[in-house]
Formats: sequence, structure tokens, C-alpha cells
Amino acid sequence: MPQPPNASPLRRTEPQSVGLDPARLARIRAALERDVAAGLLPGAVVGVARRGQIAYLEAIGMRDPVRGQPMWADCVFSIASMTKPMTSVAIMMLHEEGRLLLGDPASKFLPELANMKVARSPASESLELVPCEREMTVQDLLRHTSGLTYRDRGAGAAYKTYPGSSVSASVKHSREEFLELIGRSALLYQPGTVWEYGFSTDILGLIVERVSGETLGAFLKNRLWSPLGMVDTSFELPEAAKGRYARAFEKCPLTGQPLVVHHATGQATKWESGGGGAVSTAADYLRFVQMLLGNGALGGVRILGRKTVELMRADHLGPEIQNRITTMDPACNGYGFGLGFAVRKGAGVAAQLGSAGDYYWSGVYGTYFWIDPAEDLAVVFMAAAPGQMRLRYRQLVRGLVLQAIVD
Repeated sequence: MPQPPNASPLRRTEPQSVGLDPARLARIRAALERDVAAGLLPGAVVGVARRGQIAYLEAIGMRDPVRGQPMWADCVFSIASMTKPMTSVAIMMLHEEGRLLLGDPASKFLPELANMKVARSPASESLELVPCEREMTVQDLLRHTSGLTYRDRGAGAAYKTYPGSSVSASVKHSREEFLELIGRSALLYQPGTVWEYGFSTDILGLIVERVSGETLGAFLKNRLWSPLGMVDTSFELPEAAKGRYARAFEKCPLTGQPLVVHHATGQATKWESGGGGAVSTAADYLRFVQMLLGNGALGGVRILGRKTVELMRADHLGPEIQNRITTMDPACNGYGFGLGFAVRKGAGVAAQLGSAGDYYWSGVYGTYFWIDPAEDLAVVFMAAAPGQMRLRYRQLVRGLVLQAIVD
């Protein structure tokens, strides 16, 4: 099916035309330049869209701090877990076609995951397994209640059964090896009982492949990236884009420990990690989040139906599910989780500005986005800033953008 080369209607506009004060928006640059000067941040690109138009898209600092090369607005970033919402959208596209149900067990598509066991005590240094009370479902994978985790999320024996992280597993193991390892891993919790971050979205990506018969990258390119005009989004860093690739400091400014960002290593992956393997730009990702803000459509291109997006951005952590989202970020207290991203339940509680119903996710290398339907606002923050420093920028950029709203 032929696709439009650039379906995005996003155009630049004067900030004041969409209720943003230019002088107050200028505080974004001033604040980030202070951190660049202090050696806390190499650089960043910030994109702000309101009412379907780009009111702010600026580059700050360096794209390569070692060589002193300046940041550009079209720089390419490793977006890590900001890959997850795109994989989640792919799953929902298949759901809309009737090719899978949210209540389907994962093993229907990946038999390797049948008969998994659960650790009796996740924190224990000895591993004792009990049967699953029920299998993990597609919905569990979307909302991170599958029981799956990452190896570095804890120190108990159950964590040691896992093959590292999304990216490291895709570098080290083939698809078949990865699925075999996951099938033998110990679930931390009974499916459907506890929110726990981990390999859930990688499993969703492999379900997309099994159902569609395409690689995840091919499916996303054909069904999401190309239709939306996301020309710089992919799983591999193209040779032509390497001059625009944004790099991190060599060492963490807080700890002095070496910093490693996947696409800067040149390591090849053996499969495309739906949980953390993509690269993108601020402008590309703005198209993606604007599609979600537009209830599944961007311009004349519809990716999802309105009711599907409404379901995705609703909180799916009912009273029977233990909410552990603050293990990822203490500032997101007061958030639940939808089908692919965290969802704010009320105006208060969280230690950051926002609106009830806003939703977001981020990447371990320093990228971040959020969507605020109440304010008709979509924001993307791109930086190569791994380590704990990334938590600061999630709160900082929110405050800097939202304080500029004056209507």
C-alpha cells in the first residue's frame, strides 16, 4: 500500500498564537544552558506542539561534547524505552484488525512462554518456584503486569534468571535464544497482580512479528513511521545519520562512572527490541505523539481509532494491582499505567506540574515525552543524558513548558 512521504501537518507557529508566552518559553533555553555550562548536560532538543502546531523546537548545547560539535534541531538520539509506546501502538493496530485480543495469553502467539513459574519470594537469595495462577495476557504485557522484569531491577535469585536488559539481550542472543531464556525465567509476581518494569514490551514486539509475519522494524516502518512521515526513526543508526547522532558525556557528571549508549557502541543487534532499540529525532517523535493527541490521526492519516486511544490512555491498574511505578521515578507518584505509558490520575500528588489525564514515558538514555489532552499539548525532550541525571530533566522541562501557558 503506497504511503504519503510526509503526512504530518505540523507547522511552525508563533507561540503567542497558541497561548504560550515567548518570554516565558525562553526560560527553557536559559535553564538548560546553565546546566550545559555546569557540565551536567551535553545538550538537548526540546519540541513543544500546541493545538496541532509547533510553537517551540530548539537545540541547546552540544551533540558531541568531546569534539565540541553543536547540537542541531534534527539530531538523532537513542530513545531506549520511548520505543515501547510505538510497539504498544503496533499491538493495538493488530487488535483493531481482530488479529489478537487483549485477553489472549501471550503463549497463544509465543508457545515458548507457556508453563512459566513464579518466584515465591522475589527478593530471596534462593529460588523457589510456584505455578502461575493464570498466564500473562497481552493486556498484562501492555500495562507491565506480566510478572516479567529486567536483570538489574533487583539482586534476588529470581532477577538473575533474566538475560540482562532489552538492548543487551538483543545484542547477545538470537530471537530463539531470547525466548527460550525468558520462558525459563522466574516471574517476579503472579500475572495481573503487580506493576513491574521489564521485558514485557519486547515480548509484545515478538508477538507483532509472529502475528504479522514481518520483522518489528518492517511493520513499524510500513504501518506507523512512513505514514506519519517519521523519516529519521528506525532500529539501526543509518550511516547517513551518524553525523547528526547526539552523544553522551564519556562519564556521568554525578558519579564519574562510564556512560554507554547503545547506538554509540556500533554493536549490532540480532533482533529489533520493541522495548528499547530505536533511534529518532524530536520532530519525528512529535509527529508520533501528536497522532496520539489527535485520537489516533495526524492530518489525513489515521493510525488508530479514537476509542482505542481512549483505552490506551486510561489507567489499567485497578485496586487489585499493586502500583510500583515510583520504583522508576519517585516524582510520578499519583500516576497509574495505561496500555503503553504512565497516566496521571489527578492534578495533585505527583511532584511535578501536569493535568489529570496527561500521559508520558521516557528512555534510560535521557529522552522524555508527555501528552496533555486537557491543554492540547505534546512535548518531546531529547538528550543523551543517561544515569540518574535524567530524572531531573523530566521534572524540569515539564515545569518550564507548563509555566509558559498564559491563556
